[in-house]
Amino acid sequence: MSGECCGPAEGGPSQDRSRGEQSAERLWQVRELRLAAVAAVLLAAGWLVGLAGAELVGLGFELAAAVAGAATFVPGALRNLLRRRVGVGTLMTIAAVGAVALGQFAEAALLGVLFSIAEGLEHYAIARTRRGLRALLALVPPTATVLRDGGEQQVAPDDLAVGDRMVLRPGERAATDGVLHSGRTSLDLSAITGESVPVEAGPGDTVHAGAINGGGAIEVDVTAPASDSSLARIVHIVEEAQDRKGRGQRLADRIARPLVPGIMVLALLIAALGLVLGEPLVWIERALVVLVAASPCALAIAVPLTVVAAVGAASRTGALVKGGAALEELGRVSTVAVDKTGTLTRNEPQVVATIAADGTTEAEVLHIAAALEARSEHPLARAILSAAGSPSPADEVTAVPGHGLRGHLDGVALRLGKPGWISPGPLTDDVTHWQQLGATVVLVESDDTVLGAVAVRDELRDEAPETIRRLRALGIDTAMLTGDNTRTATALAQQAGIDTVHAELLPEDKAGLLEKLSNGRRIAMVGDGINDAPALATADVGIAMGAMGTDVAIETADVALMGEDLRHLPQVLSHARHARAVMLQNVGLSMAIIAVLIPLAAAGVLGLATVVFVHELAEVLVIANAIRAARTRPLPDTTPVSPNHDRRPSIVGKPGPESGGCCDAC
Repeated sequence: MSGECCGPAEGGPSQDRSRGEQSAERLWQVRELRLAAVAAVLLAAGWLVGLAGAELVGLGFELAAAVAGAATFVPGALRNLLRRRVGVGTLMTIAAVGAVALGQFAEAALLGVLFSIAEGLEHYAIARTRRGLRALLALVPPTATVLRDGGEQQVAPDDLAVGDRMVLRPGERAATDGVLHSGRTSLDLSAITGESVPVEAGPGDTVHAGAINGGGAIEVDVTAPASDSSLARIVHIVEEAQDRKGRGQRLADRIARPLVPGIMVLALLIAALGLVLGEPLVWIERALVVLVAASPCALAIAVPLTVVAAVGAASRTGALVKGGAALEELGRVSTVAVDKTGTLTRNEPQVVATIAADGTTEAEVLHIAAALEARSEHPLARAILSAAGSPSPADEVTAVPGHGLRGHLDGVALRLGKPGWISPGPLTDDVTHWQQLGATVVLVESDDTVLGAVAVRDELRDEAPETIRRLRALGIDTAMLTGDNTRTATALAQQAGIDTVHAELLPEDKAGLLEKLSNGRRIAMVGDGINDAPALATADVGIAMGAMGTDVAIETADVALMGEDLRHLPQVLSHARHARAVMLQNVGLSMAIIAVLIPLAAAGVLGLATVVFVHELAEVLVIANAIRAARTRPLPDTTPVSPNHDRRPSIVGKPGPESGGCCDAC
């Protein structure tokens, strides 16, 4: 059981045994269940022999059954007593020894059988969920093909070194992370991200460990040893997360820890009452029954087992949940704030229009814009450069924060930036038109004369409207937070079906808005894990989108969605709500059983055999219910974007002229 239940010390023999149980793939391989079976057979034999008239032989069988059943918890309880630890194993040991001392061998044996069954089922359930997680590592092939010494060689994944060049043939899995050196292909990441749609990849693209090559043969340059691949880090992070305690688990711990010594004091008082009333044996027996009735074993495992099952299941659908605390908070979220660029959109902006003023050509406008953006790393700059090619950089380029760029080309002073910093002049209607279509517009100016404008648009993800509908079906409010201009944000929000938009925000503005948006309820922030770091840290739950292979996102967010499909968001929120409901059911059942059994045991209404049966049955029910938290559903096929013109979003932006800047968008 857990530390409050049976309390094995770290590194002790019980922990070694637990590791052994994790390798048991069948119920009959679990040590506790084997001993329980032996004890049950001996108990049945004793009962049959007793019926045949050989009572002494029958008692011998019953005593042997009690010893076999007690072997699963008595040694651990004695070790814990030496370390000054008292747990439920201690209570069960006292009850078993007391029953034997009173001559109730059959009751002691039944206690051992049922307690061993419950303990064995718990170990098996935990081992099963952890095996499912560790199965991710089985995605790494046993050998890898590398190019060495002028030829191909087969090596173990652990022998791969950074700089090696792997060869992946059609249908083969990548043994570790790398960068595609040559060839084009489609990569199947479904086992890692939970998304069935293959990802197209070409030279320079990242290839993650466990990815299946769906095209022709490719060559991949190794960028990480197999032990430090993205797949290995995922497994390590989730295993750590499963050990973290959430609020519900801490509540169960706080209840269980003082409850054990309190139960022992109560049992002593009941036994002492027998001395006063003159019936010591009767009240000692009742005290032993109370010890068993009040044992909080089911309570102690109610939350941890649910967390292990739920976190492990989430990881197999492409969501890393960082422990019980994050799981509980995620299950309480009622508002989701979503970043625009890279979250609601594809983060692949493209030039959709170039507008030239009189006396200028579209090619000239695009050439000048690209010259000013030549050394910029902004996503909009990359879109302009992709459309214009590789022009010579402009001279003396300086950035004007929040506005745009200044520079010189062939001795002419130029500016590139948002409407408002640069007046659109005769292009006002064109700028407004493209902003209403969801594009970000930047203007090009020479010596206070507008030369033209470039419209860049980052398309909405196909699954975004469906995602928002699913969040609304869960009763979750949504809001878009973006640094882009109000018109662009309005158009994208209307397509996605989002009601509330906060536009023209700086990163710190997003963080400051969360408390207002939450209105006292739990709020989650969804972003890319880097640009939205302040907001992710401020929210009750920070959710990083598309975090596969991104160390910063995986390490900083409470939840990391490994894939690019936005529908993972309602999927993981629904999963967390289900897991939290299971936790509350388990805690409620555990407390109810204790509350009902204690007075009945103390009054002598229930005997030891009945209490043992009811109590251990409740524990089995808790275990079975906790396993329900491992249920997940795969994502359905993606549906195309269908603009929602019936809903008009409520826009909240900064006062002042409309902006379309490449400098504060996203």
